[in-house]
Amino acid sequence: AQQLSLLIVLFLIEFPCGLTSATMSWAALYSQLGGVNKHSTSLGKIWLSVLFIFRITILVLAAEKVWGDEQSDFKCNTQQPGCRNVCYDHFFPVSHIRLWCLQLIFVSTPALLVAMHVAYRKRGDKRSVMASTGDDKMKETDLQTLRKKRLPITGPLWWTYTFSLFFRLLFEGGFMYAMYFIYDGFRMPRLVKCEQWPCPNKVDCFISRPTEKTVFTIFMVASSAICMVLNVAELCYLIGKALIRLSCRSQGRNTKHSGTSSRTQDSALLENKRNDMLSSSDSNSNKNM
Repeated sequence: AQQLSLLIVLFLIEFPCGLTSATMSWAALYSQLGGVNKHSTSLGKIWLSVLFIFRITILVLAAEKVWGDEQSDFKCNTQQPGCRNVCYDHFFPVSHIRLWCLQLIFVSTPALLVAMHVAYRKRGDKRSVMASTGDDKMKETDLQTLRKKRLPITGPLWWTYTFSLFFRLLFEGGFMYAMYFIYDGFRMPRLVKCEQWPCPNKVDCFISRPTEKTVFTIFMVASSAICMVLNVAELCYLIGKALIRLSCRSQGRNTKHSGTSSRTQDSALLENKRNDMLSSSDSNSNKNM
């Protein structure tokens, strides 16, 4: 899945999304998220594959063409100047494509926080290695080993990773609710009735390709729901592993404490036996005298 995602990103370099500026590249985003993918769980790797294969690829290669003529082919049965533009702005205040681009950017941002945390940890490890060796420069083999090292999701990294999953869920759910609220559902109507000013009366307006747009909208919503399920599963997995580690630590402490107390009791019993033997020997000597 990672190799397929990489091939898709290389293909997107040749056909970039027309809605993004020159400074924003899906390939650059993949390169940043790919660094996080090395330190994430198996569910996180599946999430990244779903994000690029089923969402970004469909958005760039197919959905943009479907919505490319949405305003030009939005027809109303009136010749009143400005009526068609006002009606289009009323029913479609934000384009689906732009809303999906914003959603993907916001959903990917928490993963960049994990990348920053990993870079900070590796920088600290690099300083530790340089201090232990006493050299200002590291060997190439040490650098390669440090780059390929996979950090365990424990300690502060666990908190950063968990909060990133929480914010992913928050952004996914927020954008899905916003889309449902703005467009009054996920189904594209064939006909809308508009009575906004400056329309002379209630006019009928027709949307281009309503069935095709409905199919793509449901597909994108379903992909977003799959990503949310993967995030919830990964969050439960991380919390479960953390609870298991805590229980193992508490059991180890209890075992150590019980072993120390048992040794203390054994020494106390031995001391009592010695005292009894000494007292009995003293009583026997007094009787003999």
